[in-house]
Amino acid sequence: MRQTIDGAAFQKMILSAAASIEIHKQQINELNVFPVPDGDTGTNMSMTLNAAAADLRKAGSVTLTKAADITASAMLRGARGNSGVILSLLFRGFSKALKGVEACTGEQLAMALRGGVEAAYKAVMKPTEGTILTVARVSADTAMETADSGADCEAVLEATVRSAAEALAQTVNQNPVLQKAGVVDAGGKGWLYVLEAMLSVHRGVEIEAPEADSRPQEVREQADFTEFDTGEITFAFDTVYIMRKAHEDIDLSPLRAYLDTIGDSIVIGEDDESFKVHVHTNIPGEALTESQKYGTLELAKIENMQMQHDDLAAGRAARSTDDLEKIEQELEAKETVAAPEKHFGMVAVCAGKGLAGVFRELGADQIIEGGQTMNPSTQDILEKINATPAEVVFVFPNNKNIIMAAEQTAGLTEKKVVVVPSKTVPQGVSAMLVFDPDASEEDNLSAMTDAMAGVTTMQITYAARDSDIDGHNIHAGEYLALWGSSLFGSSADLKGLLRSMAEKVHEEGHEFVTIYAGADLPAGQAEETAALFREVCPECEVTLIDGGQPVYYYLISAE
Repeated sequence: MRQTIDGAAFQKMILSAAASIEIHKQQINELNVFPVPDGDTGTNMSMTLNAAAADLRKAGSVTLTKAADITASAMLRGARGNSGVILSLLFRGFSKALKGVEACTGEQLAMALRGGVEAAYKAVMKPTEGTILTVARVSADTAMETADSGADCEAVLEATVRSAAEALAQTVNQNPVLQKAGVVDAGGKGWLYVLEAMLSVHRGVEIEAPEADSRPQEVREQADFTEFDTGEITFAFDTVYIMRKAHEDIDLSPLRAYLDTIGDSIVIGEDDESFKVHVHTNIPGEALTESQKYGTLELAKIENMQMQHDDLAAGRAARSTDDLEKIEQELEAKETVAAPEKHFGMVAVCAGKGLAGVFRELGADQIIEGGQTMNPSTQDILEKINATPAEVVFVFPNNKNIIMAAEQTAGLTEKKVVVVPSKTVPQGVSAMLVFDPDASEEDNLSAMTDAMAGVTTMQITYAARDSDIDGHNIHAGEYLALWGSSLFGSSADLKGLLRSMAEKVHEEGHEFVTIYAGADLPAGQAEETAALFREVCPECEVTLIDGGQPVYYYLISAE
């Protein structure tokens, strides 16, 4: 039995952890306390781990240090929801602790677990007990205690799994919401599955994900390449190459500027050690020569697109090298960083054409499709930030489960990122309404924060299952109303529930009410709801907007 963990073993551990979460993701999702799916913890953890698994498969055989670095980087960019971000931070501890290590000992494994916990706690503004953080911290402490006695990796993993299971069982008593629902923490359960998968691999048993649907996809008709003229190809050579950096902090902006003078379709991706270039040019040799001022050439692929066109037009297979095909696809899928055309820019997260329209009218440069049950990843948010032609980019998550993923983009882009902690769409709308392009970044953030504090958000959805929240019995299929972050009530009578909310709006003396109608409402119902609020709250200015959002029948703001 191995006493240490090397690169190959660590890769198998991550692949098995991803498979285990994929297998159990629905079970983890169903541990959400609210009857409304709150971020799909299992789905988010699965997508985050799968990002790392995909990159590790591409990497092939690598050292332990490299495997840990690939895992941390991929998970950070692929992180979705709070649970995904926290999971990525837990594995950041492995990346830092295993630098230069060929095969980690029990002590080094424990240090990696402890380092991840420290990174995660630093990133969370107000850590709450009874969550994945608690399970990770308690089990990491046990790992350290076990390692101090000279235990090997298997003994450390065994003790860590046992401790994590015990800590998970206690979460139901540590968090009042979990206690009322009678369930353990979903994120903590996911972390236990990860640790169990790592132990299983160390004992020689790998976990495999269920096979995806292998039915062939419908094949589209082939394009008619004879309709295109090779004269339309301005730059003939599709050039892709990888350079090992001369040093970690080398500035590639002069290279980007030079390539812009000899070609187009330029994409430069980089990490700490290397950079990858894609460019269409007529003089690929000069592109490579110039790039060697910044590092050492590792691999290159150059294809003549005019000849490829001729082959396709003649019905032949296009001549191509495929050594760097995957790298090329990755590079072309990434958006370049937009040059700043203004000082401030804005990116908003929302779901529904109507809501997207509202944010665009308020000045959003980019819209990210997402929200409840559809959390965008850190990479999704980063791409929209980079596509925004501004020096400073304000990001409006508009969902509490997206805020952490948005915050992780700050160190991944040359632009300055300011995350406005909007937890609901109405908060994001109110924040953007007070934006002043002539004010400073600090004054804008302060004004936005104040504006959000004055917004009361009401939400109407449905209960996915029976539950007990704050002593209130909720039955599957009922309409569920939230007032702020608290349960307002549930009922099979939607109109009665809305009337009760309108009466409370009237009692609190609000002056403005905005109703965002969801995508699944029957025709005419939204107008009836607006009329109800005008009747109950005659002193209010009531505005009805077709938001088109899924999940929530109504989003209602009162100010």
